[in-house]
Amino acid sequence: MTRLTALMVPLLSLGPLLAVAAEEERPLSSLPYTPGLDPEAMDRTADPCADFYAYACGGWMQRNPLPADQSTWDVYGKLALENRQYLWGLLEAVNRKPEEERTPAEQKAGDYFAACMDEPALERRGDALVRPELQAVRALRSKRDLAPLLGRLDPTLPDDGSGGGLVFSLSSAQDAKDATSVIGYLAAGGLGLPDRDYYLLDEPRFSEARERYQAYLAGLLALAGDGPEEAATGAATALAFETALARAELSRVERRDPYRVYHRLRRSQLAALTPSFDWRAYLRAAGAPGLKVLDVTEPAFFLEVEARLAEEPLAAWQAYLRARLVDLRSPYLSRAFRRAHFEFHQAYLKGVKSERPRWKTCLALVDRDLGEALGQLFAEKAFPPEVKAQVSDLVRRIEAAMAERIRASDWMSEPTKKAALEKLALIRNKIGYPSRWRDYSRLEIRRDDFAGDVVRAARFETARELAKVGKPLDRDEWQMTPPTVNAYYDAQMNDINFPAGVLLPPLWDPHLDLAPGYGNTGGTIGHELTHAFDDAGRQYDGRGNLRDWWTEKDAAEFKKRTACLIQQFGQYPVVDDLKENSQLTVGEDVADLTGTTLAYLAWKDATRGEALAPRDGLTPEQRFFVGYAQWSCENQSEAERRLRAATDAHSPPRWRVNGVLADMPEFREAFGCADGEPLARTPACRVW
Repeated sequence: MTRLTALMVPLLSLGPLLAVAAEEERPLSSLPYTPGLDPEAMDRTADPCADFYAYACGGWMQRNPLPADQSTWDVYGKLALENRQYLWGLLEAVNRKPEEERTPAEQKAGDYFAACMDEPALERRGDALVRPELQAVRALRSKRDLAPLLGRLDPTLPDDGSGGGLVFSLSSAQDAKDATSVIGYLAAGGLGLPDRDYYLLDEPRFSEARERYQAYLAGLLALAGDGPEEAATGAATALAFETALARAELSRVERRDPYRVYHRLRRSQLAALTPSFDWRAYLRAAGAPGLKVLDVTEPAFFLEVEARLAEEPLAAWQAYLRARLVDLRSPYLSRAFRRAHFEFHQAYLKGVKSERPRWKTCLALVDRDLGEALGQLFAEKAFPPEVKAQVSDLVRRIEAAMAERIRASDWMSEPTKKAALEKLALIRNKIGYPSRWRDYSRLEIRRDDFAGDVVRAARFETARELAKVGKPLDRDEWQMTPPTVNAYYDAQMNDINFPAGVLLPPLWDPHLDLAPGYGNTGGTIGHELTHAFDDAGRQYDGRGNLRDWWTEKDAAEFKKRTACLIQQFGQYPVVDDLKENSQLTVGEDVADLTGTTLAYLAWKDATRGEALAPRDGLTPEQRFFVGYAQWSCENQSEAERRLRAATDAHSPPRWRVNGVLADMPEFREAFGCADGEPLARTPACRVW
């Protein structure tokens, strides 16, 4: 994660220390070892006080060109690849076992993987998955029939990261103002392009993307059997429809304000908001007929849905839904559909040069749909108890450092300090894997029906989410799977979560001195902890409720301090003349700066009284900062950089290093940076 956003956003990938060519990829019987600080990844000809990212990562970037099937390649990416190669080996071994010797977790994960890998079966099925759905849309006789159809289809659509659902997504969530209560959750959706800016801005790159998207949709509809004229008209209608929805959506910056995405409505109020949509029929078809209260994140979006129902003819809705369906289903259909999906979503939007090997796709899907069955296999083999103990101690020291920063703050009043310390004390730390594994016994997985497995898994997950409503909150639940190379903070759970996958070398390396590990994993832990106190997370109290516990004066001072980072990071270039959107990245920038500072203080505490010696030509302090920087070594396509400038809440890796260290006097002292040098900012920004 990039180290994660306050409200549970994944870390950006970090990069590999050794490139793995596609032809070398193979199942692994054990995880390889990569050291937590690689001197060969450095470029010592670079001036650390001018560009520390080049100094720490220059060698790595030279030795690790972007693989053809990736739009970004980094240390996290290499570790994630190795984890998946290891899981690939485990699943191959599972599928060689006699049926009666496999555990339930092995059966589910192994059969799903085997079904996914059966490409000839995918070709034989062609578009069989989506064909009856497209026919059902074409068979609609009135707009009142839309609600039950969407209610039947939405639960069968996997969450691919774009928001889920055909027009909007239905799930469950903690009530933001009563974190002990789980209610229904309705979120805006319905867009096939990465962000609303792609629909609304007239910049050439966005105009071109719209043209390419329309052509892509027309191609998909033609593959699904439409004639050329019908396909072209349907694609144009779909784009116009999505554009109208995009105009009603909040921007990514606006969605960072939790108050703007919390609107607790009774079902009668939702029906009054959209009287042309039959919510009773929709919820009954979706399997949630008793749902009475929902958090409707963006009422203006649903007002626009109502406007589309009032103004658009049924034929326009049909064209839009057919295009949306075939786009969402394409990754699970025959080769022609999958290729078209890749050419637009990966090759064009991200600059990826070739499709991923099938095993990578299938491992990712098993992790998505059966993550805790797969994670159980991984945790048993790859995460020893002593590592959990080491990381637990590291977390304790990071929390102690944060407590000291709060107490020593010269800008916070005592009431706000007291509330902050109470929140800190209530944070729960979840390390490695869940305390109990998810039960998949009611999910049918068939070795000869991959597309069906995808649909059944999506329906199972929707039902699992909706079943939480009205039940006691499960504070032990995870939102990431154990093999994931990432971490997150959940503001409503008020917990930080570190999957086993992110606690392996080279990120946490028990074979080395503590300095690089505290710089790397310590920085990640500090980052996630800080999300409890960034611009969004600070608005929740220690029990996860959206509540203002700040004095007016302290809140104003906090905003003044974050404004310093907004001004600083807003000057940094992304590509060409495109600058960073620091209004979007400010939460991550606060977490990066504070998290690294906390990790440094914790490292000093852990090594107090020890005689630390230089290694690899670096002082202990310098090793801490190189360890911090090397998590972010990466290469990235230009298209990916442009995409992330519009959609990513994290700063580009170079500025996550240089921008952060420029504000740290500890870095300046470690490398002897003089006044006026680029990484010796005066005055420096500091929030916590």
